[in-house]
Amino acid sequence: MSKKIFLIIFYSGVVLVLITFIPSLIMPRNISIFGGKILGHWSKFCVNFFLSANIKIVGEENILSNEKFFIACTHQSAFETFFLQAIFKGPKFILKKELIKIPVFGWYLKKIGSIAVERDKISKEKINLLDEIRISSKDNRPIVIFPQGTRTEPHERPNFKKGVARIYNELNINCLPVTINSGEMWPKNGELSKNKNITLTILKPIKPGLESKEFLNSLQNTMYEVLNKTSNPS
Repeated sequence: MSKKIFLIIFYSGVVLVLITFIPSLIMPRNISIFGGKILGHWSKFCVNFFLSANIKIVGEENILSNEKFFIACTHQSAFETFFLQAIFKGPKFILKKELIKIPVFGWYLKKIGSIAVERDKISKEKINLLDEIRISSKDNRPIVIFPQGTRTEPHERPNFKKGVARIYNELNINCLPVTINSGEMWPKNGELSKNKNITLTILKPIKPGLESKEFLNSLQNTMYEVLNKTSNPS
């Protein structure tokens, strides 16, 4: 199946869910969160059925139930932005501001409490970002951050952005590292690949209290070590 046909089918399903859940925009937030969970399961169905991908989840026992945490996840594909909603309870994302501006889809992102970042620009909004994240973390829903800053190719291992360390210190809660090699199946550039083994690994949480540099080095080294082990041989 070509990438174009797959994306038409996939996003047609996304649009159908968005239209169905439009009334949720003026209803309690949990209704919109449920719509996001449906999108998570839809994304899994599409890659299973159309791409014959084998999706494996490792480390679900590491998900904290009685403590607050935020999620630091590697980012190779659009897949995890949907699929994470099927695994975690009502995650909200730190994402680029352009996504919030998309009609209907952006309304849902705002409704579920996602936090927009204007990348590569110093602004009052960005300076106040930590305040917004702090307020947003007061409930029991995890915030998701992609510490690489953007989608990467499967072989790329860029240094993590320092923002994840600032969030770790500011929130003073557990960080739950998550890795996924989704780019081998659904890359940001190039064609889709079939019959891939895609592994999403939930690592043991990093407790609060580390210095910024120590935390950042530990997070990056640990996540890349796991990602290297779970990646398919080229």
